[in-house]
Amino acid sequence: MKNKKETTKVKKIIIKGFFAFVGIGLIIGLFVLIINIYIVKSVSEKIRTVEELKDYNADCVIVLGAGVRPDGYPTWMLEDRILVGEQVYNNHGAKKILMSGDHGQVNYDEVNTMKSYSIANGIPSEDIFMDHAGFETYDTMYRAKEVFGAKKVVIVTQKYHLYRALYIANKLGLEAYGVSADLRAYGSMQPYREVREWLARIKTFGKCIQKPKPKYLGDPIDIQASGDVTNDK
Repeated sequence: MKNKKETTKVKKIIIKGFFAFVGIGLIIGLFVLIINIYIVKSVSEKIRTVEELKDYNADCVIVLGAGVRPDGYPTWMLEDRILVGEQVYNNHGAKKILMSGDHGQVNYDEVNTMKSYSIANGIPSEDIFMDHAGFETYDTMYRAKEVFGAKKVVIVTQKYHLYRALYIANKLGLEAYGVSADLRAYGSMQPYREVREWLARIKTFGKCIQKPKPKYLGDPIDIQASGDVTNDK
């Protein structure tokens, strides 16, 4: 009889624990959903086409890094971002191009890859700046304002990422519009990127409240001058 009561008690504890676990999961899921909807809705009006930003004359178009292949060539996502950034520049949407990406290791260099690609496409070297410490989107936007002195920018990345980039820019005090760089499909990993982006927006929401400084800042660089001051080769 005693064993039966103890078994029943254990079952009740397990059931209560299960429902508590489900309840906590639902609360977390609802929180993630609300924050994502808020971020997306708050910046949706800031997304434009290259044509709509013709003669916008921003301080710079910010092209966000997206990986370099082992052969040293940009990934498809990065290539499309570079191409759309060039379109914005050539349409006088921005006076300069700011290539921002990961150059934290000698043997991995997104920004020189990006700049070399655009120079090969006829963009003057002096109009292309490199942000060698654009390790994450928050750092890029913070440095664009505080290091490069940009105030009015156009951001280029794929649309799923563009909402977060615009949200950060606005929260840091940049006047920003965004242009989607979705020129093709990006393979079977895209659903994973979408899910990861949902979680990244939660981190962004908190970070934009605290507004911490990036790990690397450095001396001011005038975005109106020559981009060659950022050359390291």
